[in-house]
Amino acid sequence: MTYRFSSAEAVIADIGLDLGTTDWLVIDQARIDMFAEATGDHQWLHVDPERAARGPFGATIAHGFLTLSITNMFLPVLFMPDNLDWGVNYGVDRVRFPAPVPVNSRIRGRGELLDASRVGDGMVQTKVRITVEIEGKDKPGCVSDALQRYKFLG
Repeated sequence: MTYRFSSAEAVIADIGLDLGTTDWLVIDQARIDMFAEATGDHQWLHVDPERAARGPFGATIAHGFLTLSITNMFLPVLFMPDNLDWGVNYGVDRVRFPAPVPVNSRIRGRGELLDASRVGDGMVQTKVRITVEIEGKDKPGCVSDALQRYKFLG
């Protein structure tokens, strides 16, 4: 269920809230290959299944930055402002990649509202920790503290 808020005061009041999880998403080789093509990162660990099968992870793995970029897809599933004029990604305070994400893994995002504060008239800056869980694994594929800025209508 998506956490929804319609003012700076509402989201500030809910700092510390567990935002739950997204649905599972399969990270297949086609997605990894498209990311490699888009970024020019053709490291064999990501795009050469035969060589990667003999490598340190036994299969290709998702790029760390692919995993990070998917957190932006998870964010509006977990956390969505209403009564919005506009919103922007403001940055990321912290990113870690504790474990590789093997091809064909299922991942999901788990969210927590770490902080929210006023940054201008009718604006709020939020910090949401998104942990990318890998099904069946103890360590996550990515943990990021995403910053967003929202300007409300009225």
